[in-house]
Amino acid sequence: MKYILIIFLSLFLVGCSRTIDTPHNLGERTQTIGCTFNNWPYPDYACSPGSIIPNATKEVICVNGYTQTVRNVPEVEKEQVYAEYGIINHPAYSYEVDHIISLELGGDNSIANLWPEKYDDTYGARIKDKAENNLHAKVCSGQMTLVEAQYQIAHNWTAWIK
Repeated sequence: MKYILIIFLSLFLVGCSRTIDTPHNLGERTQTIGCTFNNWPYPDYACSPGSIIPNATKEVICVNGYTQTVRNVPEVEKEQVYAEYGIINHPAYSYEVDHIISLELGGDNSIANLWPEKYDDTYGARIKDKAENNLHAKVCSGQMTLVEAQYQIAHNWTAWIK
């Protein structure tokens, strides 16, 4: 009985390790129109809560070239993201439909993980890329768990710009 309890607790804790403790439900959108930039440089979490590939692990994401194997955001999905945020006109390099939790940190391509990120801003798309790279390096070097990096990129990425 003691061993069954230990196995059960171990399996429970492993399952919990993929849950990111957030103030919203990861992957569950509660709004699809009227999305705003009121929380800039973070997305409107009602529309874009972030979402992950459940089987993405450190061993998976740290393989060189991993993101090319999972990147797949069709233009129609990008246009839907712009529409939800009320962006009708988006000249080249004004916005990038970006992953909230980056692919290199186990994010997925669902619309729940996408939002229109501004380019020409103090905290624009290219700046966020630096935070993504720093967090990815921390995960792959064992300095941070993947779950913690996913939380940081979704909620505190500006602290990881270096």
